[in-house]
Amino acid sequence: MQPERLIRKYSNRRLYDTSGSRHVTLDDLRQLVVAGEKIKVVDDKSGDDLTRSVLLQIIAEQEQFGVPVLNSDVLEMVIRAYGGPMQALLSRYLEQAFTTMLRQQEAMQSEMAKALQTPFAPLTELVRKNMEAWEQIQAATRDALAGRAGKTSSKTQDDTDKPQGAGNKGE
Repeated sequence: MQPERLIRKYSNRRLYDTSGSRHVTLDDLRQLVVAGEKIKVVDDKSGDDLTRSVLLQIIAEQEQFGVPVLNSDVLEMVIRAYGGPMQALLSRYLEQAFTTMLRQQEAMQSEMAKALQTPFAPLTELVRKNMEAWEQIQAATRDALAGRAGKTSSKTQDDTDKPQGAGNKGE
C-alpha cells in the first residue's frame, strides 16, 4: 500500500500538494482519489486533519453536476441515522457495500478486458457455421442450375438442329 499523499491547506484556503510541489484544486484531489491514491489534508498552521472535510467538499461539488449519487431521500436517511444507535451500523454497512461493489466492478472490468483481447473469439463458431450454410446454398444453387442447364442445353441442341424459320412459318 502506498503512503498517503500529504496536502496542506493554507489560511487562504489554497491547497498545496507536498509530493508534487504545487498548488492543487479540489478537482485535482478528486482525480488523485479516483486514481486510487490516498490523500491526507492537514491545516498548515494547526496540523489538524481536514481530510474528511475536504472529501465531503469534493462529494458536494460532484453532487451538483449531473445525476446525483446521493439523492434527497438518501441524504435524509443518513441525517436521521446520525446520533442514533444505527449510526455505527450504517457506517459499516456503507463501507462494506461500496467495497463489494468495487470488487464486482473490478471483476467485470477484468472479464471485459479478456473479452476485448480476443473480441472475435465468441463469433468464430458462428462465422464457421454461416460459411458452411453459405457453401451449402451455393452448392444447391449450382446443382439446381446444372440440372436446368442440362435440360435446357438438350432443348437448345434440338433448337439448333432445326432450320431457322422452320418453326415460324405460320406467323
